[in-house]
Amino acid sequence: MMPDILAGDARVLLLCDHASNHVPDDIDLGIDSDLLERHIAIDIGAGPLTRALARHLDAPAVLGTISRLVIDLHREPDHPGLIPVESDGNPIPGNVSADRVGRIARFYTPYHRAVGDTVTRIRPDLIVAIHSFTPRLESAGPERPWHVGILSNRDRRAAGPAIASLAARPSLTVGDNEPYSGRLLNLTLNRHAEARGIPSFSIEIRNDLIRDAIGIDRWVRIIGETIADVRNSLAQQGRLAT
Repeated sequence: MMPDILAGDARVLLLCDHASNHVPDDIDLGIDSDLLERHIAIDIGAGPLTRALARHLDAPAVLGTISRLVIDLHREPDHPGLIPVESDGNPIPGNVSADRVGRIARFYTPYHRAVGDTVTRIRPDLIVAIHSFTPRLESAGPERPWHVGILSNRDRRAAGPAIASLAARPSLTVGDNEPYSGRLLNLTLNRHAEARGIPSFSIEIRNDLIRDAIGIDRWVRIIGETIADVRNSLAQQGRLAT
């Protein structure tokens, strides 16, 4: 199953691993359909936001087209949560005996091949992964106070300027590797950006802020300005990809 690939002329590549809650008809997860509308199935608002941002920037984008309950495109192939049998306290019984090899070949490999081919073709100056997070996990944990978080692994060339750009807005509470750490979970950018020497960062937006068109429009402007600030910073340092 192929991802959704958007064309654009800007040298910024947008990625959205969890843009879809689609479950193919031949896969039975054994769950109530209402779970597909929750954060365990999809990054709420991330897909529409990525599409709107791509139009705003005239940027290419690659978006996943399968629910992470079928297979999580943002996990290593050997990760125990790649095909989850439980998510945030909700059992996924249809995944207990899932064909792991078959799902990797059908969904995971085509997505990452498309991302890799796009990176090779356009050689972007910057790669930005768009995600959203729930204000509070259902199963446990405190409220998550951040409006937005910037995640990265070892390469902080883009993450540092992105955090500075967002933190300059007094209305925003900005997390650095929050609500989880990019040093622990950063597969897509580790593989397609950091491993190839391309500056990158993941942006996590609290999903109650991007559930409607007004919120998406606001965050398109914010992220667009943040990306411009990051590219200016990288250019000043002579650290853009070549």
